[in-house]
Amino acid sequence: FAAGPPGTGKTSLCRALAQKLTIRLSSRYRYGQLIEINSHSLFSKWFSESGKLVTKMFQKIQDLIDDKDALVFVLIDEVESLTAARNACRAGTEPSDAIRVVNAVLTQIDQIKRHSDVPVSCPSGAWEVIPVGVSVRCDVLCSLAECCPVADVCVPPCPQCQIIYPRQQLLSLRELEMIGFIENNVSKLSLLLSEISRRSEGLSGRVLRKLPFLAHALYIQAPTVTLEGFLQALSLAVDKQFEDRKELSSCA
Repeated sequence: FAAGPPGTGKTSLCRALAQKLTIRLSSRYRYGQLIEINSHSLFSKWFSESGKLVTKMFQKIQDLIDDKDALVFVLIDEVESLTAARNACRAGTEPSDAIRVVNAVLTQIDQIKRHSDVPVSCPSGAWEVIPVGVSVRCDVLCSLAECCPVADVCVPPCPQCQIIYPRQQLLSLRELEMIGFIENNVSKLSLLLSEISRRSEGLSGRVLRKLPFLAHALYIQAPTVTLEGFLQALSLAVDKQFEDRKELSSCA
């Protein structure tokens, strides 16, 4: 299981794990096969059809597993949807067909786990609501508590796109620590970026990836910009994200 807030890269981590293992085990398996299952697709509007969908889908997975040249990975995304269906069924707001789907999925996972070379990964943004029946099937829990810092997500692509000109080298956090976070001509912009990164705490990875676009579209509106100008626009974009959140919260 990969658990964490939205935008921390849970699904990406599971995909990367499948790729890395396929490369590492290339001497044993000719190719890797990643099968992504969206939990919402397991439910049908027709009564009793949902269980058949689950059985049919996992039968196709079993056919791939039988190929000894393939390393098969199963990724069940948004697994908390199964939990919501089970809880709603118990509360009487969902038909009994919903809980059949959950039970069918758990049974099929148990059958897959009989094969020692078929990893099953389940990214979830709500680990606390996962029922015991699901959590006990978890061998390893990977918690992604924080998103990537702004410095790693926002700044590097911009010089490559020739938005920031001329290019300037920024100091890393370790280098800033070595000089005691003292501001000078060399460290000024790096300290500004560090401050923006600190203020962006709480924003998801998806929002962080949009910040360069928002900064350029809303506050720059020019083909090129200096690094200092870009960081100032980036700071305004971060402030706007929190202002928008506050407005949405007040309207709710």
